[in-house]
Amino acid sequence: MLTFTSHRTRMVQNYLLEPILETLENGGLILFPTDTVWGIGCDATNEMAVARIRQLRQLPPSLSLTLLAPSIEALKKHVTHIHPRVETLLQFHSRPLTILYEQAKNLAAQAAANDGSVAFRIPKEGFCTELLEAFGRPIVATAACIGDNPIPKHFGEISSAVIEGIDHVVKYRQMDKDMAEPSVIARIGEDEELVFIRE
Repeated sequence: MLTFTSHRTRMVQNYLLEPILETLENGGLILFPTDTVWGIGCDATNEMAVARIRQLRQLPPSLSLTLLAPSIEALKKHVTHIHPRVETLLQFHSRPLTILYEQAKNLAAQAAANDGSVAFRIPKEGFCTELLEAFGRPIVATAACIGDNPIPKHFGEISSAVIEGIDHVVKYRQMDKDMAEPSVIARIGEDEELVFIRE
């Protein structure tokens, strides 16, 4: 985990973040290490960028993209309702947890599924948190694979077809073979119990 406290690490932070932020601001796609696996990212409020990701990944409109937000407060700007249990789960769940919310707002239309639902995760990893806070808007973080192909376990497994569709590849953790597993995905059921979609 990166902790940007010293002058040297702030220089590293700027070196990493400046080209990423520029790419995102210009509607480009990034390939970056998330708090789980490598992801394809863009500004989740940019219609054209989100459409490019869907086309690159060949995702049907029935599936929502996974988005990252830096905090509960930021998340509240983009979903219509957060159940009180979710706030507790997000604070104390040991594994990265992606929650499916029923209705999105203030996002690119294609960031959500065609039923209006959207999947959000609040990462607890230094680099992702710094990036999200610096950018100030949610970032798409869909797995770096195409269609139903397996999710890459590390950078070396990402296909050339994915890399060729990206505008900026983040130069961080590319040699790391110990990336985390994909996150748990869950939603709140009708009985207000947590329903796991992927464990």
